[in-house]
Amino acid sequence: MGFAVNPAVVICECFARDGLQHEPLAMPTRAKIEIIDAITDAGFSRIEATSYSHPAQVPAFVDTSDVLKGIGRREGVSYKATCPNQKAVERALTDRAAGYGAEEISLLVSATQAHTERNLRTTRERQWRNVAEMATLAGEQFRLIGVVSMAFGCYFEGRVDQASVVEDIAHFASIGVRHVTVGDTTGHGTPSSVRRLFERIGRDVPQVTAIAHFHDTRGTALANCVAAYEAGCRWFDSALGGVGGHPAQIQYGEGYTGNVATEDLVNLFEAEGIDTGLNLDRLIQASQLCEKVLGRPLQSRVARAGYGFLN
Repeated sequence: MGFAVNPAVVICECFARDGLQHEPLAMPTRAKIEIIDAITDAGFSRIEATSYSHPAQVPAFVDTSDVLKGIGRREGVSYKATCPNQKAVERALTDRAAGYGAEEISLLVSATQAHTERNLRTTRERQWRNVAEMATLAGEQFRLIGVVSMAFGCYFEGRVDQASVVEDIAHFASIGVRHVTVGDTTGHGTPSSVRRLFERIGRDVPQVTAIAHFHDTRGTALANCVAAYEAGCRWFDSALGGVGGHPAQIQYGEGYTGNVATEDLVNLFEAEGIDTGLNLDRLIQASQLCEKVLGRPLQSRVARAGYGFLN
């Protein structure tokens, strides 16, 4: 159960950012560092570590620089931070210059106007201008990860036209962003809609690496990951214990909001003979640590039942 040199899929572990932003109480800095180090030890090559969101808006990340400075780095691992605006990129550049910054930053847009106004407090047109300025400011210091939220449906506006999502991904490509996360933010995706969109992305924007990011609001996240894989996607986001969702201070959507659970996704891929490159024993240790720190059982089925019959 060691590390694969060239895994078949690349999974970004998102517990420390997308997961923790949904928690009502901020986690101590030392606990965040311990969890990220455990995730690193499990063999992830990409880890979403934190966010440069304004602390007044998302208090969970008041300690962003301290976390990035405190984690134990491993060669070949990219740590990612979300940057919602130009000030956030400036902070990311400052930490990078100090020697402990992120290797990747996420630049956010939403597929719908209503969600843009609710989540980013601006318009889509203005946010696209912001993103272009942020990409220019970031220069060559980071791998830029575009994010299109609400790609499969919006709590406020309903169905989202797949053509407009592909246009957003092409827009990212036009400003030099070559990796784009396709976010099912409120869990409206289904295997057929996922398969159609990822096939279309591969056909129409082949220069972009699409990243599948599914929330399990309606119980379809694992099936959607399989559909994305069958459509050619090889990069995925997930969170230990299935935690996550919108920031605790911003309410949209109802019910369970969490990400696809990493433990369950890894189990499914490995059982299908798809190499994740992860140390499965250390993955379960990281899962147990997340439950211990949050003080409750989380949503992963594999965390309760153990791995199935793996290839």
